[in-house]
Amino acid sequence: MFKALLLTKPDGGALHCAITDLEEAALPAGEVRVQVAASTLNYKDALAITGKAPVVRSYPMVPGIDFAGTVLESSDLRYRQGDAVLLNGWGVGESHWGGLAQQARVKADWLVPLPAGLTAAQAMAIGTAGYTAMLCVMALQRHGVTPQQGPVLVTGANGGVGSIAIALLARQGFTVHASTGRLHESEHLKALGASELIDRATLSGPGKPLQKERWAAAVDAVGSHTLANVCASLRYGGVVAACGLAQGMDLPASVAPFILRGVTLAGVDSVMAPHARRVEAWRRLAQELPAEVLASNTQTIGLAHAAGTAAELLAGRVRGRVVVDVNR
Repeated sequence: MFKALLLTKPDGGALHCAITDLEEAALPAGEVRVQVAASTLNYKDALAITGKAPVVRSYPMVPGIDFAGTVLESSDLRYRQGDAVLLNGWGVGESHWGGLAQQARVKADWLVPLPAGLTAAQAMAIGTAGYTAMLCVMALQRHGVTPQQGPVLVTGANGGVGSIAIALLARQGFTVHASTGRLHESEHLKALGASELIDRATLSGPGKPLQKERWAAAVDAVGSHTLANVCASLRYGGVVAACGLAQGMDLPASVAPFILRGVTLAGVDSVMAPHARRVEAWRRLAQELPAEVLASNTQTIGLAHAAGTAAELLAGRVRGRVVVDVNR
């Protein structure tokens, strides 16, 4: 038996969320069964747990798009009992039972070996948010962005993606500007590496198609008017890595930045990213993200507190990353 945060929803009924004791036989199909040590709470997890958006594809469902742990058994030769592994994305926590449980069974193709030097808790302090932040940094670098070209803007700076993007970019030598709705967190953001803070209200409303050239590049986890204004404010040849929709899925922009300033809008997807790119992102995270950054940017909760924390996260009252110790 193992404990899991289980979501149920009868046809036409209300969503129910509860810690439930389950048997191994209840786990979905997959080649690898994992003893989960830690999971995390992402924006998508919070939407699933609260039912604020139709994230879950079928019920019953164990949410949790991330987990890290140890292989219990495997029918795939790539993994053996005792191997340390982690998982991000692939529809886990949406269409396949996820990581907010003490056990998980998944396809071997979805797993990544836990990089040397990272504990399960540290990996979940990074989680999909930090992994996505690294994918954004890699996207900017693939497009030739260098620190010498000028400052890089990070929107949603107090969120999981934004906070780790700031830390990664600053340690690569970039001057980082941070857009946030929580200016009272300025000392925290500056400690992560931000040199200038911007009130998100200056970017979140309708703006002109072309605006003053301010940034060489950007990491955007917000979308909607914010992303449109960021594109309009990039310097000639600028690049924005877009990975989120905290403000909205719409993009009320014009083609002006793209055809008059040669701006590039680079989409970043973490859910279905190729295995080799995942491995490279996690290798770099293990090497480039100091443990003290994770410690200062992370809170740890038990499985029983996941539901309550999900509501706090959606209300914008959670800073940085949340690790879920599924065994407490």
